[in-house]
Amino acid sequence: MLKIQYVPLIAALLCASPLALAKSQKVSLNVPTMDCATCPITIKAALVKIPGVTSAKVSYERREAVVVFDDSKTNVDELKKATSDAGYPSFLKSAVN
Repeated sequence: MLKIQYVPLIAALLCASPLALAKSQKVSLNVPTMDCATCPITIKAALVKIPGVTSAKVSYERREAVVVFDDSKTNVDELKKATSDAGYPSFLKSAVN
Protein backbone atom coordinates (compact mmCIF):
# COMPACT_ATOMS: atom_id res chain seq x y z
CA MET A 1 0.00 0.00 0.00
CA LEU A 2 2.87 2.37 0.75
CA LYS A 3 4.32 1.95 -2.77
CA ILE A 4 1.12 3.23 -4.39
CA GLN A 5 1.54 6.59 -2.62
CA TYR A 6 4.84 7.19 -4.42
CA VAL A 7 3.35 6.90 -7.91
CA PRO A 8 1.91 10.47 -7.96
CA LEU A 9 5.18 11.83 -6.57
CA ILE A 10 7.25 10.08 -9.24
CA ALA A 11 4.85 11.27 -11.96
CA ALA A 12 5.11 14.85 -10.67
CA LEU A 13 8.91 14.70 -10.65
CA LEU A 14 9.01 13.35 -14.20
CA CYS A 15 6.73 16.12 -15.43
CA ALA A 16 8.94 18.75 -13.82
CA SER A 17 12.16 17.37 -15.25
CA PRO A 18 14.06 19.36 -17.89
CA LEU A 19 13.40 16.59 -20.40
CA ALA A 20 9.68 17.09 -20.05
CA LEU A 21 10.09 20.84 -20.56
CA ALA A 22 12.26 20.54 -23.67
CA LYS A 23 10.57 21.58 -26.84
CA SER A 24 11.54 21.09 -30.43
CA GLN A 25 11.92 24.44 -32.21
CA LYS A 26 12.05 25.16 -35.91
CA VAL A 27 13.56 28.40 -37.17
CA SER A 28 14.48 29.90 -40.49
CA LEU A 29 17.79 31.74 -40.72
CA ASN A 30 18.57 34.22 -43.47
CA VAL A 31 22.11 33.63 -44.80
CA PRO A 32 22.63 36.44 -47.32
CA THR A 33 26.34 35.80 -47.99
CA MET A 34 25.86 32.43 -49.68
CA ASP A 35 27.38 32.99 -53.10
CA CYS A 36 27.93 29.53 -54.55
CA ALA A 37 26.18 26.20 -54.78
CA THR A 38 28.61 24.54 -52.34
CA CYS A 39 28.02 27.06 -49.52
CA PRO A 40 25.02 25.10 -48.18
CA ILE A 41 27.25 22.08 -47.55
CA THR A 42 29.53 24.10 -45.27
CA ILE A 43 26.63 25.78 -43.47
CA LYS A 44 24.76 22.53 -42.92
CA ALA A 45 27.90 20.85 -41.57
CA ALA A 46 28.38 23.68 -39.07
CA LEU A 47 24.76 23.52 -37.90
CA VAL A 48 24.44 19.76 -37.46
CA LYS A 49 27.55 19.70 -35.23
CA ILE A 50 25.68 21.67 -32.57
CA PRO A 51 24.35 19.42 -29.80
CA GLY A 52 20.56 19.49 -29.93
CA VAL A 53 20.20 20.17 -33.67
CA THR A 54 18.08 17.41 -35.18
CA SER A 55 18.00 18.66 -38.77
CA ALA A 56 19.19 21.47 -41.01
CA LYS A 57 18.02 22.14 -44.55
CA VAL A 58 19.99 24.82 -46.36
CA SER A 59 18.81 26.40 -49.61
CA TYR A 60 21.23 28.32 -51.81
CA GLU A 61 18.41 29.65 -53.98
CA ARG A 62 16.52 31.12 -51.02
CA ARG A 63 19.65 31.98 -49.02
CA GLU A 64 18.18 30.37 -45.94
CA ALA A 65 18.66 27.57 -43.46
CA VAL A 66 15.71 25.90 -41.76
CA VAL A 67 16.86 24.30 -38.52
CA VAL A 68 15.05 22.01 -36.07
CA PHE A 69 16.59 21.87 -32.60
CA ASP A 70 15.95 20.95 -28.98
CA ASP A 71 15.62 24.23 -27.09
CA SER A 72 16.91 22.66 -23.87
CA LYS A 73 20.28 22.01 -25.55
CA THR A 74 20.83 25.01 -27.83
CA ASN A 75 19.30 28.28 -29.00
CA VAL A 76 19.13 30.63 -31.97
CA ASP A 77 22.22 32.56 -30.87
CA GLU A 78 24.27 29.35 -30.99
CA LEU A 79 22.94 28.58 -34.47
CA LYS A 80 23.86 32.07 -35.68
CA LYS A 81 27.30 31.75 -34.09
CA ALA A 82 27.89 28.44 -35.87
CA THR A 83 27.09 29.89 -39.29
CA SER A 84 29.18 33.00 -38.56
CA ASP A 85 32.13 30.88 -37.39
CA ALA A 86 31.86 28.97 -40.69
CA GLY A 87 32.13 32.28 -42.56
CA TYR A 88 28.44 32.87 -43.22
CA PRO A 89 26.76 35.33 -40.83
CA SER A 90 23.05 34.64 -40.45
CA PHE A 91 20.01 36.39 -39.07
CA LEU A 92 16.77 35.06 -37.64
CA LYS A 93 14.21 35.18 -40.42
CA SER A 94 11.34 33.58 -38.52
CA ALA A 95 10.25 30.91 -36.11
CA VAL A 96 8.44 28.22 -38.07
CA ASN A 97 5.46 26.43 -36.56
